[in-house]
Amino acid sequence: MEIRKKTWPEMFEKILNGDKTFELRLADFDIKEGDTLVLEEYDPEEKKLTGRKIIKECKSVMKINPLDYYSTDEIKKNSLYVIGL
Repeated sequence: MEIRKKTWPEMFEKILNGDKTFELRLADFDIKEGDTLVLEEYDPEEKKLTGRKIIKECKSVMKINPLDYYSTDEIKKNSLYVIGL
């Protein structure tokens, strides 16, 4: 399956140059290993797509609820890290 999502310019560039090898998204859509993720660069100032896109295969997908591990107050105070290994 092909899934299309917008991504902001700074994140697009990090993916493009290989510095960002993960994606954090709200789990409000279906996705599984082997799916194709099309990340389309979105300019928030112009409020439109730039026309640039990156196509990646989903190698691993994990769905978690941080509230299973931390309180809302802890999350609001500290945020969360996503760590590539």
